[in-house]
Amino acid sequence: MDAAFGKFFDSIGSFFGGGDQIPWCDRDIILGCEREVAEASKDGSDEQKNESIMRLSWALVHSKQLEDMQRGIAMLEASLGNSSSPLQQREKLYLLAVGYYRSGHYSRSRQLLEQCLEIAPDWRQAVVLKKTVEDRIAKDGVIGIGITATAVGLIAGGIAAALARKK
Repeated sequence: MDAAFGKFFDSIGSFFGGGDQIPWCDRDIILGCEREVAEASKDGSDEQKNESIMRLSWALVHSKQLEDMQRGIAMLEASLGNSSSPLQQREKLYLLAVGYYRSGHYSRSRQLLEQCLEIAPDWRQAVVLKKTVEDRIAKDGVIGIGITATAVGLIAGGIAAALARKK
């Protein structure tokens, strides 16, 4: 019986919490990537610089800090036109989708994932993230409907109570 209650509360917690499988990145990794970009800018080739910028972008969009996510999104948006191959374009679109998903812009994330899947239709990471995004959009819709129904119920109850007092 206790196991059944535990599963029930876990399912409610994952419903409201999200429960995605995307990794998080901490501040130390971001600082290391920033140092790597600085070193590659001074002493490295363009390829080294681009690779280190991609690693920094990855770290930023996987951060728990909104400012880092926004910075990663801006870096990726700025470099999107400079993609030299479809693979690189796919990676940038995916990372942008992660950043937008993490920052709560689910519809933009879904658009980017659709573009990503046009390049690589069977790419499992993008397929899984797209399903996660669509589930989140549906979940937010259900929560919105619940909030609206509750508000309408409270207003109707208040009106009914006011009418009952007048009689």
